[in-house]
Amino acid sequence: MPELLHGTADARFDKVRTLMRDNIETGRELGASITVDLHGETIADLWGGHGDAQRTIPWSRDTIVNVWSSTKTVTNLAALMLVDRGMLDVFAPVAKYWPEFAANGKDAIEVRHIMSHTSGVSGWEPPFAVDDMYDWERSTQLLASQAPWWEPGTASGYHANSMGHLVGEVVRRVSGKSLKEFVRTEIAEPLRADFQIGARADDDHRIAEIIPPRVRAFDLSTLPPNVPMFRTFHGPVSDPTVANTEPWRRADLGAGNGHGNARALARILSAVSLGGEVDGVKLLSPTTIELIFQEQADGVDLVLGVPLRWGIGYGLPQPATVPSISDDDRACFWGGWGGSMIVMHPDRGLTISYVMNQMAEGVIGSEAANSYLTAIYEALA
Repeated sequence: MPELLHGTADARFDKVRTLMRDNIETGRELGASITVDLHGETIADLWGGHGDAQRTIPWSRDTIVNVWSSTKTVTNLAALMLVDRGMLDVFAPVAKYWPEFAANGKDAIEVRHIMSHTSGVSGWEPPFAVDDMYDWERSTQLLASQAPWWEPGTASGYHANSMGHLVGEVVRRVSGKSLKEFVRTEIAEPLRADFQIGARADDDHRIAEIIPPRVRAFDLSTLPPNVPMFRTFHGPVSDPTVANTEPWRRADLGAGNGHGNARALARILSAVSLGGEVDGVKLLSPTTIELIFQEQADGVDLVLGVPLRWGIGYGLPQPATVPSISDDDRACFWGGWGGSMIVMHPDRGLTISYVMNQMAEGVIGSEAANSYLTAIYEALA
């Protein structure tokens, strides 16, 4: 059998390597990549498996994949960069930058609320389909006009698809650039990171095929239609295979169509772990990084139905939901539908990233993601 796992890693990560190889060989993983960055040095960079369901295309060093909601970590980084430049205030009303957003009782919703899933605008009022998200102007106008689904700031309700448009429109209003353009010119290109919101047609040949989970995480049939979980996942109803289509790849979806690999995500988000600067490219100041750790919500999320803690833009450790990230350590994280994960530890200078194309059925992270994280933390102990 040809070698299915490639890359380099310190001897400390032999268990991680073995786990990853076993998962690929047994079919638990189809294709995946893992990167560990410590104090700006890549100490593990592993990839392997296949980029297609038929297992005819190897997952190569430069394979990229739709990372679903791990995209949100980059979208919120873009907003924090504008905060750092003095152009955006997370404690100011969204309507200060986007006046139309004040409609229907949303005038007091602050930027931190849309970054931390507490705004009450966790989806679009149906009827609204995935294709409707591709029309930026119409979809943001609809969000601006609708009322919040719960009292803003009182609880989190995961902004599964809407967050990219909410934060992205603020980024556009403040910077004059669309979100995907801002990420390209202000983040990916300066850092030489192989990441983009959406994907260029020239890159289609190296994008791994998304394989849906074998079991869906939610059964919405028993929910009343007025609760945030039902409304969010019906506005719009998502189909994992849409990620393999051209319209999805060309769209500007800051909540879910980022394309990259573990190396690219670790490169970008290590800015949080390294005091804001990566190889001389300064994205944030330590003062702005501290905003991430100001707790905005702690309780059962109204959309995901699990306990979550939110800082400004990122999840904070919650062992009941993500047991592999200890709450004894100052860390922030988020992941994507099916299992991808990015974790930042500023006090340790540590960034861990994992992406894959065979989606698991977990709500946040996956069994595989948790096993990799646990093995990585054990190796670094």
